[in-house]
Amino acid sequence: MPRRQTVNRTGIDRKSSVDSSNIFVMYTCVNCGKQVLQPVGKNLLDANEAYESCEWVCPHCGYVHSKENDLPESWESSWNPDFLLSDSEQCQAFWKAFFRASTLNPEVYWKQCNVCGRILPHSAFDRHVGWGALEKQLECKSCKAAINATLNPKRTTEQLREGSLRRRLGDLFAPNDTKIDVEDLFSIFGGKCFLTGAPLDIHDTQSWHIDHILPSKYFYPLTKENACLLSAQANGNKRDKWPSHFYTDKQLAELARITGANLILLTSPTPILNKEIDVNKAFERWTTVRDKSDLAKRLKEFKKVIVDNDLVELLSENNRKALGLG
Repeated sequence: MPRRQTVNRTGIDRKSSVDSSNIFVMYTCVNCGKQVLQPVGKNLLDANEAYESCEWVCPHCGYVHSKENDLPESWESSWNPDFLLSDSEQCQAFWKAFFRASTLNPEVYWKQCNVCGRILPHSAFDRHVGWGALEKQLECKSCKAAINATLNPKRTTEQLREGSLRRRLGDLFAPNDTKIDVEDLFSIFGGKCFLTGAPLDIHDTQSWHIDHILPSKYFYPLTKENACLLSAQANGNKRDKWPSHFYTDKQLAELARITGANLILLTSPTPILNKEIDVNKAFERWTTVRDKSDLAKRLKEFKKVIVDNDLVELLSENNRKALGLG
């Protein structure tokens, strides 16, 4: 039986010729001053190995960037000519620093979007744990936004309801009982969006959000240690993503430093459910918060979340019986 063809539900095709596991570095040619995108394969380079073995040829002027090569003669106007020779200590120090700056951190690498085909910096792609050396998605954030704009309206009513239910129950399990001091939050984050560094106006409340670093979807309350200042747009992109699926390792370490959050928890590659919660109190709220709604339906919804997340043992005996669980 022939294999059924995959249906493109987005109307946006991917470029089959693009291998998004390939990565690039960007450097400025030391001879002609033009920027060059250098393909380096599928793995991050070790800075010392790059210094020892790489020979990057500028496609514009043909200059070879290598520890075996002298620095450009045009630099004689500002450098001692002897320092330009490849066997000089100064020239070798330059090449070591050159390759180190070009390869040391994941943030300096670039990759190609397999939708629009552009080669873009590391930060232009959302995190995807376990995928490729950069652990980034196949499509850039711009193309992802276009794809989501097409797919989101096609989500079924049931999918939308389940997503809403999860968030509402998350708020019940992790109620925001702690009042966040907005002025203190702005002071902690320097009045800037943590993700983009853009300045925010404390009086323009539509332009910024307080983000749950650890999402309420996983039953984490909004506390001073779990609050991050983001622009409205940045928070819209994060939504209920687990922190390690959205922020870089460097950003996670900085978040932990700024807020006092648990870095081991933030960097977990998979979401961890918070079980330090009062399930019985949440049950009471869920069954009484909306008296005119369908109680039988709400009980069924609550039971499903309790069972799916292995929270039955946290219920009192009476509440387990009320849900038909004991």
